[in-house]
Amino acid sequence: MSKTIPGTTPFDGGMAQKGYALNKMCFSFNEQANREAFMADPEAYMTKYGLNQQQADAIRSKQVLALLAAGGNAYYLAKFAGIFGLDMQDIGAQQTGMTKDEFKAKLVAANEQC
Repeated sequence: MSKTIPGTTPFDGGMAQKGYALNKMCFSFNEQANREAFMADPEAYMTKYGLNQQQADAIRSKQVLALLAAGGNAYYLAKFAGIFGLDMQDIGAQQTGMTKDEFKAKLVAANEQC
């Protein structure tokens, strides 16, 4: 029995299969040469890894929720986000529909309540 959590995309076996090409490509960004090749020609790089249309559109949009829906694993997506200078606060802001400043303020307020 699968439990769902509202507002989340569980990463299970089906999502792992769905996102294999996307995650394999993001894993390749461990090497500087691959990051440079992606930045030089993102379309060719996505084609090299066999991304489907949903995955390619998600990469183009740089939207975390779209990447997760396309089968992306958060660990591997962090490698992609790093290419564009996005940090965990940027990602958290996208996931909650807030600006980065709003998200930071929420974190500070939550910390003050502890």
